[in-house]
Amino acid sequence: MSLVLALLPAVAPQAQPLSGKPLRIVVPFGAGGVADVTSRVVAQQLSTQLGQAVIIENKPSAGGIVAADTVVKSAPDGHTLFLLSNGSAVTVNLFRQLPFDLVQDLTPISTLGYFDIGVITDGRARFQSLNEVVAYAKAHPGQLNIGSINVGSTQHLAAELFKSAAGIDAQIVPFNGTPAVVTALRGRQIDVAVEILAPLTGQIQSQAVKLLAVAGAQRSALLPAVPTAQEAGVSGFVAASWNALAVPSRTPPAVVQRLHQEIAAAVRHPDVVQKLRALHVQAQDSTPAQTAQRLQPEIQRWGVVMKNPVSPSSKGVSCSENGIIRCLTSLT
Repeated sequence: MSLVLALLPAVAPQAQPLSGKPLRIVVPFGAGGVADVTSRVVAQQLSTQLGQAVIIENKPSAGGIVAADTVVKSAPDGHTLFLLSNGSAVTVNLFRQLPFDLVQDLTPISTLGYFDIGVITDGRARFQSLNEVVAYAKAHPGQLNIGSINVGSTQHLAAELFKSAAGIDAQIVPFNGTPAVVTALRGRQIDVAVEILAPLTGQIQSQAVKLLAVAGAQRSALLPAVPTAQEAGVSGFVAASWNALAVPSRTPPAVVQRLHQEIAAAVRHPDVVQKLRALHVQAQDSTPAQTAQRLQPEIQRWGVVMKNPVSPSSKGVSCSENGIIRCLTSLT
């Protein structure tokens, strides 16, 4: 019998069906944000495809640690997923000790979408281009105020990257959320802001705020008339936000395969693409290998940004000698 089995041709493993119990997507952000809404759009389509409930569970915490740890410690049966993002790559560099190894303990399934990051200013502001912002900052060292959300966030680190790439001395002013950034921008309390564009679509369209440049490697497919920062003369300022789904690394390959099939189909569904586009999110799936390959360079790149010297923060804590990691640790 063993010889007969040995002579049989190898058969590729079939995608394993999931049980009828609900799927749970653990999101490391609060409800209402672009990552949360993106997750819910995809979850709704997944639920329709699978014929079973897909529940979003919000577990916001510093660095998304609580959400990630919840998934890592869950049963590896494909029913508990983690919303992975470039913020997860920041967490790896920000905290000296984590209760898990992000790369070893999680298996990425697929990306969901990409979010453009841009430099914005008030619609009535004097700056009409990114070049004008850089020229002003160089002529007035330390006087340009750049708004961002939460110290250690993707936006905050992108603002640090902008300063470094542009070679300017400017103050970064952190706020608790995007609405506070926009309020400060329109009240002329800050000069420009580095923000994810998804929650600002309506204000950009109404010209309440002006988008000076996007930080992507290419122009935004949703705003093709707006130049990239590199086209505007700030070479090296390339940053984008993205998210993906992952499961515990102990999850059987057949279950990973099934999840990938379903998630990729959901992300490509015309209704999902349209809904995400309305949120200024570019829907895009990927294979597990491609998703893993996306994460590792992000960890390395943001690690470099965080270890580079930066200017003193708006809270008066000097980061110029010790690098951004110590600064961020002291502020959070």
